[in-house]
Amino acid sequence: MKTIEFNLDWKLKLQNRFINYVKIYSTSDAESDSTPSTEQQWDIAKYIFEELKTLGLSDVSLDDKGYIYAYIPSNLEKDEEPVVGFISHYDTSPDFNGKDVNPQIWDDYDGKDLLLNAETGFTLSPKKFESLNDYVGKTLITTDGTSLLGADDKAGIAEIVTAAEFLLAHPEIKRSRIAIGFTPDEEIGRGAHHFDVKKFGAEWAYTMDGSEVGELEYENFNAAGAVVKIHGLSVHPGYAIGKMVNASLLAAEFIQMLPENETPGTTKGFEGFYHLMDITADVSEAKIQYIIRDHDHDLFEERKKFIIDKVAEFNKKHGEGTAEIEIKEQYRNMKQQFEGKMHIVDIAEQAMKDANIKPKIKAIRGGTDGAQLSYMGLPCPNIFAGGINFHGPYEYVCLESMEKAVKVILNIARAVKRK
Repeated sequence: MKTIEFNLDWKLKLQNRFINYVKIYSTSDAESDSTPSTEQQWDIAKYIFEELKTLGLSDVSLDDKGYIYAYIPSNLEKDEEPVVGFISHYDTSPDFNGKDVNPQIWDDYDGKDLLLNAETGFTLSPKKFESLNDYVGKTLITTDGTSLLGADDKAGIAEIVTAAEFLLAHPEIKRSRIAIGFTPDEEIGRGAHHFDVKKFGAEWAYTMDGSEVGELEYENFNAAGAVVKIHGLSVHPGYAIGKMVNASLLAAEFIQMLPENETPGTTKGFEGFYHLMDITADVSEAKIQYIIRDHDHDLFEERKKFIIDKVAEFNKKHGEGTAEIEIKEQYRNMKQQFEGKMHIVDIAEQAMKDANIKPKIKAIRGGTDGAQLSYMGLPCPNIFAGGINFHGPYEYVCLESMEKAVKVILNIARAVKRK
């Protein structure tokens, strides 16, 4: 299949579109019960909605939950091929500041340290992040060290929208109908909760939400969130003997009860973990938030039981009701949803090869909207979007990687055939 080539104008469109997106504040909030979870997400949702209408996509809609749907019409004489979809999320992680993002563009990266902020001395260095060595001579987009960038997943949105604009401008590229969906709240595990699979109308889709070039993923962690609440008793410290129960100290004790070698920083590959996300505590009350992850179903169930048992053990020592736990499942490993449907993965793999990209098929040490969507009847592997060092001030993306992602989308669009 002939490789699709971008000229400089299209590359600049992609870059400028991404820059516009990341400047719009859209952090989600796990403590909120609304959808979207934060009011600021409406700003980018409305921006993208208007952009898609202006570009000429069909049936563009923005529902009352912040979900955006749009379509590229088929240009086949007989529209008998399946509808394929592409999905990304527009919220950014609450793990780090996502407000007032100031993206910086570094053309022809020379492989040396990048001083992102002269005032603070904040530096992005290949000595600390060896992945930078892969991008010498490329265009990098970074933060200024005061915020995350938001390539997760505004890179994916920029790539999908740019591919849509390219297809509409090039009717000689034959394709069936293509569905596009953008969601809120993926970063807090709720991105697919209100996704209308029936309205979307695709037989399968791809989330553009991976990292380095070539990533293609159709299995992921099983995931749950756990909240442990500890109840103390606050009295005047001068008269506390035999009376005070310090919830902060008890929280520190409970944290030590979980295995120290089963954390994100000590595991890799298919190894699961307990991740301490947040602690709020005073003498009276403490709240400890974890996420629990494992690729294997049985090991995942054992992990949930383990932390429940630790709470029971804790209460046996300190008194019934001292601690309580609530566990909420977030998503499941989508691998089993591809049994008998591996052509979906094969199409993406070949699309990468046609773009001169070596596929890197591996399991996600995390999750995407695609995991939940696969269990909702929409098989949905994950494809790279190009961002590196997500969820923090060292985040960056290579423009040429984003360009390759666009080419993969275009190759999939013209390669989709009914099995």
